[in-house]
Amino acid sequence: MFVQEALRLFVTQLEADGRSPHTIGQYRRHVGALIAWAGPGRALREIGHEDVARFLSAPAARTRPDGGIKKASSMNAMRTSVGQFFRYAHEAGWIPSNPTRLIRRAITGRPLPRALADGEGARLLAAITDPRDHALFTILLGTGIRIGSALALDAADVDFERHEVLLRRAKGDRVERVYLPRSVAQVIAMHLAGRREGRVFNGIGARHAHRRLAHWLGVAGIARAASPHALRAYVRNPPLGEDSRRRLGAEGAPPRLHHEHDGLRGDG
Repeated sequence: MFVQEALRLFVTQLEADGRSPHTIGQYRRHVGALIAWAGPGRALREIGHEDVARFLSAPAARTRPDGGIKKASSMNAMRTSVGQFFRYAHEAGWIPSNPTRLIRRAITGRPLPRALADGEGARLLAAITDPRDHALFTILLGTGIRIGSALALDAADVDFERHEVLLRRAKGDRVERVYLPRSVAQVIAMHLAGRREGRVFNGIGARHAHRRLAHWLGVAGIARAASPHALRAYVRNPPLGEDSRRRLGAEGAPPRLHHEHDGLRGDG
């Protein structure tokens, strides 16, 4: 069996296992880089542990498209992708042993989240004049849910009586319920204006949300680069100053924010 055919079958298995498109795309890119380096006409059985080690040490694996050197965390993600590919090939009986069995991940520190600083959450929301954007970034700041989960929300998924949001697209395609603070619920209710069907946030995708956040950060005079994920970090590690107390208000700490049961990992 050639490596290119093995990759095609590996991707099919990942899809059958319910892996996310992001994860599948990352595996395809990483293993594809190995195939391009080794040659698409290379037989799977011909690739040994020395070949894998040479690939992971080669510029084809270690260099970014812009010519820079990849971070250790990015190389760890590639080691994982290649390792999972050959583990699957071994368990499928295509190769006698796993050539990545000797590969070890580099030791890296956990990166600090690029959360907004104390007071910046309130400044951001105060600067947003678009009702849809204000509601979207309010729910991200107030609950810690992922941008994909927020954009997938239907109006019927918001339970104002129980102060809950039903996430039909949580990480790993799980279905979860998340606490909705009263202050956030009021903003969402104003945005929906009595509407009980259809998407909560119409006309916006993930990339558009990134651009809208960058725009409103500029309007608010917040110079730091941030993504919707940074708003989740703001919830996970709330600042300890006055803005934090004002944001929680009389509600106190919510009983359970989404981060408390959402595992975090780097690089997809």
